[in-house]
Amino acid sequence: MTATIEFLFDFASPNVYLAYRALPPILQRTGATLEITPCLLGGIFKASNNQSPVVAFAPVKGKVEYEMLEIRRFVTRNRIDKFRLNPHFPVNTLMLMRGLVGAQERGYEAKYLEMGLKGMWEEGLKLDDPEVLAAAIDAAELDSVSLMALAQTEAIKQKLADYTAKAVERGVFGLPAFFVGKEMFWGKERLGQVEEALQAVGAGPAEA
Repeated sequence: MTATIEFLFDFASPNVYLAYRALPPILQRTGATLEITPCLLGGIFKASNNQSPVVAFAPVKGKVEYEMLEIRRFVTRNRIDKFRLNPHFPVNTLMLMRGLVGAQERGYEAKYLEMGLKGMWEEGLKLDDPEVLAAAIDAAELDSVSLMALAQTEAIKQKLADYTAKAVERGVFGLPAFFVGKEMFWGKERLGQVEEALQAVGAGPAEA
C-alpha cells in the first residue's frame, strides 16, 4: 500500500527546510509519496493568532538560544551539512511561494523547490528581491520571466490564499506541518511520529 505524507510548506521557515532535508530516509523506508501543499506561514500566524518563535520567545531568558541549540542538534543528527541561517531573515516569501504554485502547475516543482531551499537556507539569498529571485530561477534552468508573470496572475494568488485558509481550517497553526490521512503532525521533531503513522496505515518499505 502506498501512503502519502502531505507537507504544508513555506520557504520562510528554517525548520521547513530542515524537515524537508530529513524526509528522504523516511520516504525510502516506508515507500510513501510526498505531496507539497504551499501555504503562507505569515498568513497562518495571523489567522491563528500565533507568532514566530523568535518573536514569541524573545522575552523568555534562554529560550531562543535553546531553540538554536536544538536546530544545531537536528542538523548534526540528520547530517544536513549545507544549512546556514539566512542573513536577511526574515525574508518575505510571498512571490517565492506564488512561484511555487506556478511551478507545480507547470510540472517543475522539484527544480523550483531546490532553487528556493538552496537560495534561502544554503546560499543566504535575499529572495524577496525580484532581481535576486529572477536570477536564482534562471540559474536553476527555469524561465524567470514566464514564471514570475504566472505568479502575478489572480488565479495563482487565489490558489495560494485558498491553500493557506484551508490549512488553518484543518487546525494548522505553524509550519512545518504534516498530514498522514487526517492526522496532523507539527514540527520537524515529529517526523518519527509521521513515520509511525505511515507504518500504522500499512506503508511498507519501497520495492527494490
